[in-house]
Amino acid sequence: MVTLTDVLTLIESNDRVCPQPQKWYELYRFLPNKRQSHPAVPLILGGWWHSTPAHKQERLREHVEWAAEHGALDSVFRFLSSLREDDGVHLSEAPSGRVSPESYEE
Repeated sequence: MVTLTDVLTLIESNDRVCPQPQKWYELYRFLPNKRQSHPAVPLILGGWWHSTPAHKQERLREHVEWAAEHGALDSVFRFLSSLREDDGVHLSEAPSGRVSPESYEE
């Protein structure tokens, strides 16, 4: 049985911030019992450029905690474990937030 600590350790290893936007959306789709306001949507699309790495990490943590509270932790862990390292954003490459897309070089 996977624990919340196992998943949090995984998502925070190797200076990870969060999955790339498309992968984060896929993860969000795993979350059960979504309502209009909970859990909050991933910080992708317009939220991507205006949020800091810390905000992204916190939102991802909220998604993992939601999965734990609603019986989906195992499937979320399997999904996150299946991601390649380049499917994630790392602290060294994360946009710092509050910038325009034009100022971020790929």
